[in-house]
Amino acid sequence: MKVTVVGAGAVGASCAEYIAIKNFASEVVLVDIKEGFAEGKAMDLMQTASLNGFDTKITGVTNDYAATAGSDVAVITSGIPRKPGMTREELIGINAGIVKTVCENLLKHSPNVILIVVSNPMDTMAYLAHKATGLPKNRIIGMGGALDSARFKYRLAEALNCPASDVEGMVIGGHSDVGMVPLIEKAVRNSVPVSEFLSADRMNQVVEDTKVGGATLTKLLGTSAWYAPGAAVSELVRAIAQDSQKMFPCSAMLTGEYGLNDISIGAPCILGKNGIEKIVEIELSAAEKAKLTESAEGVRKTNDLLDSVLA
Repeated sequence: MKVTVVGAGAVGASCAEYIAIKNFASEVVLVDIKEGFAEGKAMDLMQTASLNGFDTKITGVTNDYAATAGSDVAVITSGIPRKPGMTREELIGINAGIVKTVCENLLKHSPNVILIVVSNPMDTMAYLAHKATGLPKNRIIGMGGALDSARFKYRLAEALNCPASDVEGMVIGGHSDVGMVPLIEKAVRNSVPVSEFLSADRMNQVVEDTKVGGATLTKLLGTSAWYAPGAAVSELVRAIAQDSQKMFPCSAMLTGEYGLNDISIGAPCILGKNGIEKIVEIELSAAEKAKLTESAEGVRKTNDLLDSVLA
C-alpha cells in the first residue's frame, strides 16, 4: 500500500512515523510546501528504520504531487495548527482554501485514493472535501472521532485507575470542544458499565475533561498535539490496508443516519479496503440524541462559512 501524508509538520510527521513503525505500508510519501522540509523529515525517519525494525520506504517532496501518484490512501494534515485561545472554527478561513487545493492535486494523480482529513475544523474540512471532490461518501473519512475516543479512554482509565486496555468507550458528534458527545452511558471496563465503579460526578468530570482534551494540550504545548493524532490516523490507515472491518467513530457524510442529512460528523464506522464500509446506527438514549442534534447544529453553522470557498 502507498500512503501520502500532506503536511510534514508535527502531526504529519507523526502520522508517517506511526504508519511506518506498524509496517503495513510499502511506501509513505510526505508532501510539504516548505522547501526541503518534507525531504528532511523523511530522511530523519528513514534513519530510524534499522532501529525500529520497519521496511516501509518514506520519501519527502516539496509540493510535487506527481510523486504521490498511485496512492491508495492520502492523509490531509495541511493548514495552520491551533494556537492557545483559538477555536478550531477560527481556522476555517485559512485552512479551507488549503484543503480544497490539496484534494484537487491528490485526485489529479490518484483518482481512486481514499482521503483521511485531519485539518481543522475537521468536520467542516471533511464536508468541504465531499463538496469539492464529489467523491462517494465511503472515500472521505474525518479522523476526529478516533482521536477523541482515545482521549476518552485515557480519561476513563485515569478515573478508574486501571490500564487503558481495560476500558472501551466511544465519542461521536462534532470534533470540537463543545460539540463532541462522549457516550459515557455505554463506556465499560471489561464489559462492566463504568457506572458500577464511578460516581455520577466523576463520570461527568471524565466527559468534560474529554471534551476539552485538545484545548488542554494546546494550552500546555502552545500548539496542537501530534502524538495521539498521528497514532489515530495510523490505525485508520491500517484498518483500510488490512481490510480489517474494524469499527472507529469517524466523521462521515450522513445521508439519513441518526436523522441527519448533508453533514459530515462523527459516527461509528466500519473501515475496510473501500474506506467506510458501513455507518453503524447504534441505539442512543434521549439525552445522547439531544446532544448529537445540538452538535450537528454547531457543525452546520461552521459549514455555512464555506460558501465563498465552494463558489
